[in-house]
Amino acid sequence: MDKLAKISKAAGNSFAIWVLLFAVLAMIFPDAFKWIAPYISILLGIIMFGMGLTLSFSDFKAVLKQPISVFIGVAAQFIIMPGVAYLLATSLELSPEVAVGVILVGCCPGGTASNVMTFLAKGNTALSVAVTSVSTLLAPFLTPALTYLLASKWLPVSGKDMLFSIFQIVLVPILLGLLVKFIFKEKVSQGTKALPLISVVTIVAVVAAVVSSNKDKILESGLAIFGVVVLHNSFGLLLGFLAAKVLKLPYEDQKAISIEVGMQNSGLGAALATAHFSPLAAVPSAIFSVWHNISGPLLATYWSKRAHKIKGSSMTGQESLKQ
Repeated sequence: MDKLAKISKAAGNSFAIWVLLFAVLAMIFPDAFKWIAPYISILLGIIMFGMGLTLSFSDFKAVLKQPISVFIGVAAQFIIMPGVAYLLATSLELSPEVAVGVILVGCCPGGTASNVMTFLAKGNTALSVAVTSVSTLLAPFLTPALTYLLASKWLPVSGKDMLFSIFQIVLVPILLGLLVKFIFKEKVSQGTKALPLISVVTIVAVVAAVVSSNKDKILESGLAIFGVVVLHNSFGLLLGFLAAKVLKLPYEDQKAISIEVGMQNSGLGAALATAHFSPLAAVPSAIFSVWHNISGPLLATYWSKRAHKIKGSSMTGQESLKQ
């Protein structure tokens, strides 16, 4: 089990590389990955089940200890990213499928990778976990409602069908995971060591499936969509940070909310786009999955190094005072 845990940890640390590698492979050998497409919802369900296995009451302690910070993080998640997506889709006059795809990924909750990035950035990890958990539990209601409100001008949106899909993909697997954890406590705690590896494999499979199924459309308009995704992610990171800063939250909370807002559950976006719209609508989610796993680690590394410099300067100052 220890060896598996080490492999799992290594896979989690190199997540961005695997996503990028298999996205490229899916472009070169699309037929090798197209068969995965019908199983995207199941793969997302596996990830959510794993999330349920790892959740505990302690994850929600931050809600009780820092209710205002958690509220700000969740509100920023469901206001900033959908709002930025709508403005980008409108101002850049995106095609209906791409516009809906960008809005859909913007209306999704934060991704679990944000918790790891917050930890690496020396941010408030407990706050990040709480915001991810609360936003994920609210997603079955808020994601369909926001998508209907913002995307209906481009394509017909069935909020009821999307609500049912998210219940199946998100809420039911999470509740099953919690139930399994409650029944098999010790055995589950050992098995969760492999969850990062399972998450990497499933997300990589989802990205490969979407990319392989949309090779021609990505080659045709992929560069433009990539630009939109980069803007969407960048504005999310920036505005999330500024929102927390303006509301005078601690610096560690500012970093957590920035990453939480900027990094989306793009796998869920891809699954919903494939099921309810068109394959092209899933492309923004697939590209988002690749990009935010590059921008997230880069930002986390910057903040981590900055935290070390601040700590080093503080230690030097204390030593000078002692002398």
